[in-house]
Amino acid sequence: MKKLLLASVACLAFAAPAFAQTANETEPAKVAPKKKAPVAEVFSTGVAKGRDRLDSATSTSALREADIAKMSPRSVGDLLRNIPGIFSETPNGESIANITIRGLPLSSSGAKFVQLQEDGLPVMEFGDIVGASSDSFLRVDLNLTQVEAIRGGSASTFASNSPGGIINFISKTGEVEGGAVALSSGLDFKQFRADFDYGGRLTPTVRYHVGGFFRQGEGPRRIGFDGQRGGQIKANITKEFTGGYVRLYGKFLDDRSPFYDSVPLRATGTDQDPKLQAIPGFDPTHDTLSTRALQSVLLLDERNQPIQEDIRDGQRVREQSFGVETRFDIAHWTVIERFRYASRSGGLIGPFSSLILSPAAALTKLGATGGSFRYASGANAGEVITDPASLNGNGLIGIYNIRDRRQQDVGNVTNDIRASREWAIGNNSLTTTIGFYKARQEIDTSLLYGVAVTEIRGGGDAALLDVFNSAGNPVTAGGIFAYNPLSGTQRRTIRLAYDVNAPFASANYRFGRLSIGGSLRYDIGSAKGQVFGVELGGGRIGQVTRDINGDGVISAPEQRVGITPTTPAPVDYTYKYLSYSTGINFRASDPFAVFARYSRGARANADRLTFGAVIDNRTGGLAIPQAAYDPVKQAEIGVKYRNANLALNLTGFYVKAQDSNINTANGSVIARNYKAKGLEFEGSFRKGLLSLTAGATYTDATIVTDRVTPAIEGNTPRHQASVIFQATPQISNDRFAVGAVFIGTTDSYAQDVNLLKMPGYVTTNAFVQVRPVDRVLLSLNATNLFDTIALTGIDEASIPAGGIVRGRLLNGRAVSTTLRLDF
Repeated sequence: MKKLLLASVACLAFAAPAFAQTANETEPAKVAPKKKAPVAEVFSTGVAKGRDRLDSATSTSALREADIAKMSPRSVGDLLRNIPGIFSETPNGESIANITIRGLPLSSSGAKFVQLQEDGLPVMEFGDIVGASSDSFLRVDLNLTQVEAIRGGSASTFASNSPGGIINFISKTGEVEGGAVALSSGLDFKQFRADFDYGGRLTPTVRYHVGGFFRQGEGPRRIGFDGQRGGQIKANITKEFTGGYVRLYGKFLDDRSPFYDSVPLRATGTDQDPKLQAIPGFDPTHDTLSTRALQSVLLLDERNQPIQEDIRDGQRVREQSFGVETRFDIAHWTVIERFRYASRSGGLIGPFSSLILSPAAALTKLGATGGSFRYASGANAGEVITDPASLNGNGLIGIYNIRDRRQQDVGNVTNDIRASREWAIGNNSLTTTIGFYKARQEIDTSLLYGVAVTEIRGGGDAALLDVFNSAGNPVTAGGIFAYNPLSGTQRRTIRLAYDVNAPFASANYRFGRLSIGGSLRYDIGSAKGQVFGVELGGGRIGQVTRDINGDGVISAPEQRVGITPTTPAPVDYTYKYLSYSTGINFRASDPFAVFARYSRGARANADRLTFGAVIDNRTGGLAIPQAAYDPVKQAEIGVKYRNANLALNLTGFYVKAQDSNINTANGSVIARNYKAKGLEFEGSFRKGLLSLTAGATYTDATIVTDRVTPAIEGNTPRHQASVIFQATPQISNDRFAVGAVFIGTTDSYAQDVNLLKMPGYVTTNAFVQVRPVDRVLLSLNATNLFDTIALTGIDEASIPAGGIVRGRLLNGRAVSTTLRLDF
C-alpha cells in the first residue's frame, strides 16, 4: 500500500519553488514553427568565442530555466548532479557540496578542480576554501536563466584554477518584458518561500532585470528550530549601443541554512557487502544531530575574547557585490571587459565529525571511565540515567563537536578583459583572442571549537547530558565538556591575500568543415599574510584554564578553554605555471561532428597548504615548491550528433592529476597522483509530447602514487563510483508536464584503503506542472520521493566492532507546493 501511495505521489509531484515557466524569460506562450534542420546551440563559457556546439572541440552542456524547474534542485549542488560528467555530493545541506569532474580526485570538501562562475567571473578564486566554497554564495532562484558547463577542454586556458571545467550561472538581463511571483511551502517539512523577478525596457536601448527571494523554516531535515532564514536580491541594467553594450549589476545576499553532520547507521554484513539500516529512534534521512537544546555556545573568539555564538546561524553567508560588463568594437576587434567587486563574509557553525559511541566508550573518551550520565536539559534535567545502554532504544551517546568557522572576509576583486578578431584568409577564417585576467582573493577566517554531550534522538529533540566520573565529580557543565576540540588543538586563524595575474591567448583556424585551434595561459600568483595556531609549534599554547563566563567559579569545561596563540607565522611565496590546450573539430555533416583535444592546466592551492610541511613557518616561503599548484593533463576524443528531435554526444577521456591537500574530516595530509579514464554520454530525444534527456559517465580511476601512505597505491579513490547516471523522462505540452528525474550511482569505497563499500543508489525527483489558465502555474514537487538511503560518505574505513557507522546522506523525501503568477 505504501508503494502504491508513493507511486501516486510520483504522478502528482510538481516543480521546484523558484521556477515554473519556459526556457527563456517569462513571456506569453507562443507556438513555435517546426524546424527540420538542427537548431544551432551557441555555447560561450570557457571558450574564446561563442560557437555552435557542433563546431567546437569541447564537451559542453547547458541547463535552461525550464529544465532546472523540473529537476527540483534544493541547492546548487543538487542542480549539478544533473550534468553528465560532473560528480556532486550534497550531504551537508545547501552549501559546501563536494564537486569534481571526470575522475579528478574528490579528496576533500568543495570544488577544487572545477570553477563555479556567476555571469562569466569566478564566484571564489579557489573553490575549496575551507568552510567557504564557491557554491556557498550561489542561490538558485528566478534570476537564473541558464547554467553552462564545459568539461575539460579549453577551460584550462580561459579561466584560472579551472583545469577540470567551468560551470557558469547566467542571470537574466531583461531581454523579455515581464516577470513572475512564486509562493511555495513545504508539505512534509517546514519552509515558506517567496520568489519574484521582473525585467524589460526603460527605453528602446536600455533594459533591466531585478529579482530575488526570501524564505524561512526548519528545512528538509528535523533540527528543532528554524535553520533557513534569509534571501537575496539581484539587479542589472544594460545600455545598448551600436556594436555593443554596457551593463551594471549588483547583488545582496544574506542567508542562513543548516549544516548537516554525519548520522548514525547500524551496519551488518561484511565490508564488501554491508547492510545499512536506521537505529531505533533516529531516521537517517530526516533527522540530524542538531537539537533545540543546543542553540548557542560560549567561546573565545580569534582575539581570545568571550563571544556567544548562535548555532542557529548554521551556514551563514553575506555578500554585497557590484559589477560592470561591457562589450564594444574597435578597429575590427571585439572587446569584452568584466569587472566585479564582492564583499563576502559569514561563517559555519554546527556539528562536525561528531563521535557516536556506546555509553562505556563515551565515558572512557571523556576521561570518566566507570562514571554516569544525567540529563542536563529538558523536563528531566538533573535526573540520573540509570540504564544508559537502553537509552532511546539505541543506547548511544553523542560527543557533539561544535565547529565554528568564522569568516571575517572571503571577498574578492576580479577583472577579465579580452579582445577577439576574425581574419578572412581566402575562403577560410582565423579567429584570434588575447586577454588578461587579474584577481585578488581575501581569506580572513578563524576556526573555533566546543564539545557537548547529547543523547541520540531524532526530531531535533535530543537532550544535553552531563557526565560524572566514578567519584561522582562533574566532567561537564550544562552538557558542555570543553570550549575546545577533544584534542586541544586546531584553533586557527588565517589572514591571507592571494593575487593572480594571467595573460592568455588563443587562435582558431577554420577551413571548410575542419577547425584547428589552440590556446595558452600563464598564471603568476602570490600568497601573503599570517597564520595563527598551536600546530605551528615554537612553544605556542592552545588550551588554558579560564573563567570564561565570569561567574567566579572554574567549572570542569572551563579547565579546557581553547585560545588562539598571538604569535603568528608568515606566509609569503609566489608561483607560476603554464596552461595550454589544443583541439581539432571536423563537422562531417550538418548533424554530425567529431573532435579531439589535449590540455594541460593546473589548480593553485590556497589555505589548505597552511599548518603543514609545505610552508616554512619561519620565512613563509615554500618548503615543498611542487605543492604550490597541482597540474592536470587531459586527453579527450568525442563524437556529436544532433537533428531536430535527437542529440547524442559520446566522449572518451584520459586524465592525470596531482593533489596536494588536507582532508578536512580528519586533518590528514594528502599528497598524491591520480589517473582516470572513461566514457561520458549525453543525449536527448523528443517525439510529440514525449521527451527524454539522459547522461552517464563510466570512470576507471586509480591512485598512482601516495607520498604519505604508499600502501594505498593502486587503490580506487574514495567515493569514486564506476558509473554515475541521470535520466529525465517526461510528457509535456503548453498546459502540463509530468515526469521524473532519476539520478544514480554504482557502489564506491568509503575511504582510500578500499575496505568498506558504500552501496549504490538511485534517487527519484518527480514533478507535474499544471497551467489551468494563462499566466498561472500550480505545481508540487517531490525530491527523493522513495526516501532512499543515498550514502555519499562513511567516516569509518571498515565496519567497527560495535556495528555503528557515521554516514553522510542526501536529504530524504521532501514535498512542496508552489503557486506562480506571471505578468
